[in-house]
Amino acid sequence: MSSSPVVAPSVAEIVRGHEDLLIDFRRDVHAHPELSYEEYRTTDQIVAILEEHGLKPVRLEGTGAYVDVGSGPIMMGFRGDIDALPVMEETGLEYASTNPGVMHACGHDIHTTVMIGVALTLHEILSAPDAPHGSVRVIFQPAEEKIPGGAKRVIAQGVLEPVPRIVALHCEPRFDVGTIATRIGPITSATDTIRVHLTGRGGHSSRPHLTEDVVFALSQIAVNVPAVLNRRIDARSVVSVVWGHVHAGHAPNAIPAHGTLAGTMRCLDAEAWDDAGALLDEVIQQVAAPYRVQVEVEHIRGVPPVVNAEPETALLEDAARIELGAKAIQLAPQSMGGEDFAWMTQVVPGSMFRLGTRKVGGPDYDLHMGNYDPDERAIGIGVRVMATAGLRALQGLG
Repeated sequence: MSSSPVVAPSVAEIVRGHEDLLIDFRRDVHAHPELSYEEYRTTDQIVAILEEHGLKPVRLEGTGAYVDVGSGPIMMGFRGDIDALPVMEETGLEYASTNPGVMHACGHDIHTTVMIGVALTLHEILSAPDAPHGSVRVIFQPAEEKIPGGAKRVIAQGVLEPVPRIVALHCEPRFDVGTIATRIGPITSATDTIRVHLTGRGGHSSRPHLTEDVVFALSQIAVNVPAVLNRRIDARSVVSVVWGHVHAGHAPNAIPAHGTLAGTMRCLDAEAWDDAGALLDEVIQQVAAPYRVQVEVEHIRGVPPVVNAEPETALLEDAARIELGAKAIQLAPQSMGGEDFAWMTQVVPGSMFRLGTRKVGGPDYDLHMGNYDPDERAIGIGVRVMATAGLRALQGLG
């Protein structure tokens, strides 16, 4: 009597088997959020759950960790970020933040949990005797929210040296759970901080001709610098300068001696980002010159844009097609937000996709807000897409 052939469980079946564990893990991390470079408890929890399942994670310097899954050369990397934001939680959830003024308001608790799920799922699959040869590296990166980002420290520690390609995901509350969004090319923006400090001879507002009017000079910089840059940089590169802070003086009838202006510069093109950075000081000085004020420009370089490579994006789309169906894949809009995964994609080719977290028929949320409440079913969706992409990479199918 012949025995029936053994049917290996599907990725979806394995993920379903880990679902309760992953949700519990996410809620624990959500309840204990930690700011950039302070993710000690989070790192301990990551290491503990991986070790409990027979894996051998490696701690990074300070906070963060990585783990290799499988055997043989590393064929692919996965990156999840683990830090929280200085935001007061307003969800009222049972597992809401127990750290006042700190919250996982950007979904990094979801990202971290998806990476745990990827590691556990691929470990189960790659431990089988007939598993594909090769391994993947799952990276739990600290300090994404701290410009210029913890990715630079991870790279400096050599974590990417054996990794030929890398993928990541980011929560997207504008897309329903069960969907993902992809894009080839720039998906996020370069992001810099600009501070302009002006000094001039103040005086009474009845005699402005005897002063060096920093208030008027600030207003001209605020209005004209973005306009000038838009005429000096290729319009297709989308350079955006937006001011968020302006301060000068206290009395309505006195022209102050000091003033400040601060904002951000964002750009979807890495080359244009370099060009705009070089032009910025020159343009500010030229706009302020007629008013005889002293100008100090503080230009804090942030992160370049994340540029999704076509092969890695196709790999993710193929995995999503297998796991979710073609209708689940949408086109991701270009975001003017910054993301330090960009440093990794400057070292190795990679791609980031958007993971839908909106409850179907539920309310809209925005990231970095205290009421952000993602649908936890997105965790399993993210794990399935990522784990299948990893398997296809190991099998040479993408």
